[in-house]
Amino acid sequence: MLKEFKEFAMRGNMMDMAVGIIIGAAFGAIVKSLVADVIMPPIGMLLGNVDFSNIFLTLKQGVPPGPYASLDAAKEAGAVVMSWGVFINTIINFVIVAFALFLVIRAMNKAKKKEEAPPAEPTTKECPQCLSTIPIKAVRCAHCTSEVKAA
Repeated sequence: MLKEFKEFAMRGNMMDMAVGIIIGAAFGAIVKSLVADVIMPPIGMLLGNVDFSNIFLTLKQGVPPGPYASLDAAKEAGAVVMSWGVFINTIINFVIVAFALFLVIRAMNKAKKKEEAPPAEPTTKECPQCLSTIPIKAVRCAHCTSEVKAA
């Protein structure tokens, strides 16, 4: 059983998938940092120094009761909050990851189209008299013996 598991785990597809998952997780961390540290601060500044990660709605007060200065302070007090600013950051993360994936798949599809061989040239043609299939270089039909134009 251990030998079978080793064969399963060492398959090329399995290793490719593992590498893809690891790279995907690292890419997700990069995108998260891009959104939180690069994209959202200028947007927040343009909207009047708003920090999207601290935009929340208190549904139930905690102990001590609010108002709370930050989302972390509200959670620490045990308040029930709807943190829609974090949700906006997550949506932006998703859009960036989806767009990056789109670009990668688009590039792969273009590369795949270039690899495809052009269609083969025809080797047969139809006789105009009897509509039988004959070789393309034939000058006379083998079925009805009529003359045909050479290609």
